[in-house]
Amino acid sequence: MNTTPVPAMVSRACTLFLGSPAKTAERLKAGSRTAVYRAALHDGTRVVVKLYSHTARRNAFTEATAMRAVSAAVPVPRVLGYGTTSSDGATALITSDLGPSTLGSAVRAGNLPRLQALRDLGTLVGLVHEAPVAPKATRRPVIEMVTSLSRRCPPNVLDRLAPTLAIITVTPDEASTVWCHNDPHLDNVVLAGPRQTRHLVDFTDATPGRREADLAHALVMTDAHCQWDRHALLGAYPHPVNDTHLAAWSAFLTVSCWAHAAPGNDRTVLADRMDALSRQTPHLFRPRPGHSHAPHARRRAR
Repeated sequence: MNTTPVPAMVSRACTLFLGSPAKTAERLKAGSRTAVYRAALHDGTRVVVKLYSHTARRNAFTEATAMRAVSAAVPVPRVLGYGTTSSDGATALITSDLGPSTLGSAVRAGNLPRLQALRDLGTLVGLVHEAPVAPKATRRPVIEMVTSLSRRCPPNVLDRLAPTLAIITVTPDEASTVWCHNDPHLDNVVLAGPRQTRHLVDFTDATPGRREADLAHALVMTDAHCQWDRHALLGAYPHPVNDTHLAAWSAFLTVSCWAHAAPGNDRTVLADRMDALSRQTPHLFRPRPGHSHAPHARRRAR
C-alpha cells in the first residue's frame, strides 16, 4: 500500500458524489483498468474509492448494481455514491471503509485457523447465492471467458480442455443461475465491527452465473485442494452442488490462472496443479499425444 498525494480523480469523485473533496488518499491496489484508494474527507469520514477507466468492460455501475442486489443476503460495504467522472466515460464507486482486517490477514497473523476461514468463506458464498437474480440482470456468456482464455492459452493446452469446455458451456437452467461474486478469496472478506462481522468486498466481476463456477473460483483462489480444505469450504456451503460441473469449472479456472500467471514459481505451481487434475479427473482432459488413460482403467477392472 502506498500513501500518495490525492489523485485528482479521487478528489473529483468524492466531490461529485459526496460533496467534499478528499483530504488524504492511500492507494490499496491498481491494475490496468482499475485503481482502489482508501480516502479521508475533510470531516474525517473514511471511504474506499474505486476508479474505473473508460475502457473497463465492467464499471462502477455494474459493481454498484451487484452490491445492491446481494446486500439483503450478505454483509457488504455500503454504497455511498457512484457515476461517471469524465467526458470519456471513466467511472467511480465510493463505499464505506470497513478497515484493513481480512480473513487472509487474520490467518497469516495466526489469529484465525485456515480451516475456519475457509468455512467462513463457504458460508458467505452460500449467502450470495441466495440473493434474487432479476430477469434482466446482465450475464456474461461463458463463451466470452473461453474466447478470452484462447487469446492467452497455447492451442494444444486449450485442445486438451475440450471435455471440460463441453461441460461448462452448457447453458445453466434458471434454478442453478445465481449471483456469483467471481473472485471469492480470503482477502476479499473484511472483518469489521465489535463482532468482527464478515463482509464480502470487491464485486468488480460479479454477474449472474452458475453456482459451481463461483465455488470453483473459491477453491482455486484459496488453493483449497487438499481434502481438509475442500471439506471445510464446501461443507459450509448450504446449497446442492453438481460435482461434475464443479470439477469442470475447477479445471477451467486452474488453466485460466496458469495462462495469466507470469513466468516463475506461481506458473510452475499452477502447471503442477493442472497435471494433478488431469490425473484425478482424466475424463475432463484429452490425453496428451502418445499418452493414454487406459492403464488406469485396467487397474480398476482387476
